Amino acid sequence: MEPMSLTKANTNLIERFGATLLEIAAKSIDHGLEKDAPLKLSLESFDPEIATVGASFVTLEIAGDLRGCIGSATAWRPLVEDVAENAFATAFCDNRFTPLKVVERKQLDISLSILTPHQQMTFSSEDDLIAQLRPGEDGLVIADGPWKALFLPVVWESLSDPHDFLSHLKDKAGLKPGHWSDSFTAHRFAANAITLTAHGEIIHTKA
Repeated sequence: MEPMSLTKANTNLIERFGATLLEIAAKSIDHGLEKDAPLKLSLESFDPEIATVGASFVTLEIAGDLRGCIGSATAWRPLVEDVAENAFATAFCDNRFTPLKVVERKQLDISLSILTPHQQMTFSSEDDLIAQLRPGEDGLVIADGPWKALFLPVVWESLSDPHDFLSHLKDKAGLKPGHWSDSFTAHRFAANAITLTAHGEIIHTKA
């Protein structure tokens, strides 16, 4: 299946259930502030489409500044549970930030990205891989042995050149910018996102 058809499927999911998933994320953050634990859910309460396995990323911002971002690279648990767990982890367990404080809660923009299944890329060289990348569309996962990293498609907004995109992703994985080997792998995916602003507005965005 081509990535764009996967994107269409994700878009439909976001349009139908985005508000519900954002509510789960927000409630899990609020539950964390009160109980220091993620929100626990009853799968029977949700539509089967979002109670089945799915992969999500939750990103928090305050006044345009990143406040946390944690997610699942691949689908391995029910989507609604994945959203609840990742929302809690983003707010309280991202080691780049201190745990979210109550005073910050009303300032939060909560963005939720839903990932499509990964699609393995075939390439003969680094230049070939770079030539296949589609700025603004592709999320990318690279790996070589124990080193692995992921960029959501939104990263293209700050790294619009494919060479820079790949170089910074290597750095995130702990690899040198010029690293290349026969065991290097890359998978692309699509993602759609929806944001609940601090003012209560819901906005559909690119992930």
